[in-house]
Amino acid sequence: MDTPKARKRFPLVAMLIETFGFSPALASAVALFFACVCLLAVVWIVRSAPPHKLVMTSGPEGSSFQRWAGAYQKALAKHGVTLEIRPSGGSLDNLQRLQSASSGVDIGFVAGGIAKDQNLDGLMSLGSVAYQPLWVFYRSATPINRLSQLAGQRIAVGAPGSGTRALAITLLQANGITGAPTTFIDLESGAAAAALQQGKLDAVFLMGDSASLQTLRELEHAPDVQLFNFAQADAYVRRNAFLNKIILPQGSIDLGKNLPAQEVVLVGPTVEFVARESLHSALSDLLLDVAKEVHGNASLLQRRGEFPAPLEHEIPLSEDAQRYYKSGRSFLYRMVGSFWVASLLNRLLVAVVPLALVIIPAIRLLPVAYRFNIQLKFYRCYRPLQRLERESFGPLTAGRVQELLQELDEIEKSVSRLKVPASFAERFYSLRSYVHFVRERLKVIAAKPTT
Repeated sequence: MDTPKARKRFPLVAMLIETFGFSPALASAVALFFACVCLLAVVWIVRSAPPHKLVMTSGPEGSSFQRWAGAYQKALAKHGVTLEIRPSGGSLDNLQRLQSASSGVDIGFVAGGIAKDQNLDGLMSLGSVAYQPLWVFYRSATPINRLSQLAGQRIAVGAPGSGTRALAITLLQANGITGAPTTFIDLESGAAAAALQQGKLDAVFLMGDSASLQTLRELEHAPDVQLFNFAQADAYVRRNAFLNKIILPQGSIDLGKNLPAQEVVLVGPTVEFVARESLHSALSDLLLDVAKEVHGNASLLQRRGEFPAPLEHEIPLSEDAQRYYKSGRSFLYRMVGSFWVASLLNRLLVAVVPLALVIIPAIRLLPVAYRFNIQLKFYRCYRPLQRLERESFGPLTAGRVQELLQELDEIEKSVSRLKVPASFAERFYSLRSYVHFVRERLKVIAAKPTT
């Protein structure tokens, strides 16, 4: 019958004591260990949940980067994720923010090619999401077809921090234009476009990371302003692996006014979706789902389904992104409609399955190991007892009989000190009966008269 003290014990502690014969202290320690493991699993499940908020560095007001960021913000809100958008000067500014762990920025858009020779530790790419053509507008009565023809003129190369400026300087230098007599002017896109129309500039370089769609349309319709046709596009693409040849069809901007009046060839990088390596893997899948929604449709410069794509330049593609592009979302995220429920189930599997793989074999092995240990204790008593019994069948002197009885006393003390669980009670009392049997035999021998 259980004592009141035993009844107060936790069920697991009581089970360990009754089943395995553990002492209360050992049983409590084992139970506490299992409780700590379960508690740690729960803490991990809670702490490993995806954050409900992300910070994105975008671009100037009205830029394609800013418009995309707004679309991401709306799409993520449907899944319960808040996206904070921080305007920037463009691709270079975004890259610098992503490089700084103290900026608080998680994700951002970066034009390919500008990260060359930069420290990219801690950054990963989720793939490319769009083409980013370089638009070069110039004032001239006659068309020009080489950038070298801009030598000696006043050129707006983009604002500091923009990908436009980095790419413009690279291409101009490749044409031998490095400075005087050519004047490089740092202006943001709106001011540069206005200065070109007023005749204060001879050419401007623009990209969607820093120029608004409205600015590009104004320049397309502006009198005496022409859009540069990259006749040497193939040469630029071969010399710069991050560039792409982009065809702007005739009339694609304005069919009624037939703008452009002929097919125009542009060059430009793709825009990479860059994140810090600390980005939660579940959010990586969600962001790529949203990227498909935002960038997957056909447009003036791309085919339907062309983006997002696993194209990488200086920044390596993340393992999560590689998996996503090969097989899509994981099974749970495809089967469960709620992102947060799927994330919880996924974390439960990650926590429970390894624990099950460790704890279940351990639980199965523990009784086997314990039973083997108890059996060893019995064997240590049976061996000398069997030896003593065998010797009792031979001729014995009275002195030797007394010695055997003393040895039997020691064996009996060892048996009495055995601590075994109730499940081994039958073997325990069988051993004691065996001791009693040998003792009675030795007493009979001792009682016989010596000849």
